[in-house]
Amino acid sequence: MTNLEIPAFTLTGLALKTKTSNANNQSAIDCGSLWQQFEKGNYADKIPGKLDNDIIAVYHSYEGDHTQPYSYFIGCRVAPASEVPDGMDSLTIEKASYQQFIAKGKMPDCVADAWRQIWQTDINRAYTADFEVYDERSKDWNNAVVDIFIGVK
Repeated sequence: MTNLEIPAFTLTGLALKTKTSNANNQSAIDCGSLWQQFEKGNYADKIPGKLDNDIIAVYHSYEGDHTQPYSYFIGCRVAPASEVPDGMDSLTIEKASYQQFIAKGKMPDCVADAWRQIWQTDINRAYTADFEVYDERSKDWNNAVVDIFIGVK
């Protein structure tokens, strides 16, 4: 598997207010709640300076490996220095190397299954930022395709 160099990008959206973890399925609860808030509030439609309609979910600020607490963010790519509306947050992902995985199937199970596979790989993860890209291919929840990018050293 080859590494992809992805340039830095900035997102505007919603940040989970506290860190979460994969212990006791807590991240599924916390991240799912943030998704519900993002969708119900139509935040993707309210983000100024969007570069595209993709929604990006980011796992970042890890306190160790995937078993330790981390931060979570959902948003859209925006032009640098875009206005951040009240009630929203901004996150910049620095240029880094990534390995791409593709989740296919019924949502959200296909994404959860892909993560379980990623956790069992021996890739040299950086634990800086990992992200999922929800584009047009993810709209059909019965036959979704989601790109997952894992930061590597």
